[in-house]
Amino acid sequence: MLDKLYKTLRKWYYLYILHRKYYRTGSCNACGRCCQKIYVKHTSVVQTEAEFERLKKQHVFYTYLKVIGKDETGLVFECTNLDKETNKCKIHKNRPGICRRYPQEELFAMGGTLAEHCGYKLVPVESFEEVFCKVQKRIKKDL
Repeated sequence: MLDKLYKTLRKWYYLYILHRKYYRTGSCNACGRCCQKIYVKHTSVVQTEAEFERLKKQHVFYTYLKVIGKDETGLVFECTNLDKETNKCKIHKNRPGICRRYPQEELFAMGGTLAEHCGYKLVPVESFEEVFCKVQKRIKKDL
């Protein structure tokens, strides 16, 4: 009984307070892939090094990144704090908030995905069946 109440309250909190559609589950397995081949989105995905230089003045996080390439999406970055031998963060205890909150559902909004062997998963707060039932009820109500 309490377990069901907890799940209901948790779902409500995520949907209506946090406005989230996914729960983050799992844990980091130190593969280091989230620190490589990164796109940076400010108002849009960063396209030029001049734009990136302006961002570095706005927030310290951007100073940890270096440009490693460019593709059809925009500039591609990697974090300079990733130790390539251990795949561990050199500043783990003092890492920026964006790193602490990884992965966030905004990753999907940008068209991104989790690395194949990432220890994290993003699980929908509402199942497909729940969303489908809500839509059916709305359609019936509108008819």
